[in-house]
Amino acid sequence: MRQDQTKTEPPVQRIRWIWFRGTEILQVDFSHCTAEQVQKVAQEVPDYVTVRPRGSVIVITDFSGASFNKDALRTMKETAVFDKPFVKKSAFIGAQTLPHQFYEDLKIFSRRVLPIFESREQALEWLVAP
Repeated sequence: MRQDQTKTEPPVQRIRWIWFRGTEILQVDFSHCTAEQVQKVAQEVPDYVTVRPRGSVIVITDFSGASFNKDALRTMKETAVFDKPFVKKSAFIGAQTLPHQFYEDLKIFSRRVLPIFESREQALEWLVAP
């Protein structure tokens, strides 16, 4: 890699399926992303969600240390609405950098329950609870 190039992680590597207590969960990792990376990753999420049966996808999203701008927030909002029919449950972690008003708008706009948890373990436990 040349010195003037920056290494960026492809968005696809930030989205993956994980297993927790026998349940498959889609992990969306925005942690330490720039606003531009957040937007790119958010654009990729429907490719994973919409190929699954409606009402079947469980999602954990990590916002730890992520940055946001107007375009990233708009893309996240659009994705949340588009994915709604396919998502059974969602949980957020590391949402301290997510603007509070955007979080409230996202819940209203998407008509989804989007609880924020202090830890990954708490979120995963809630996601797999009946």
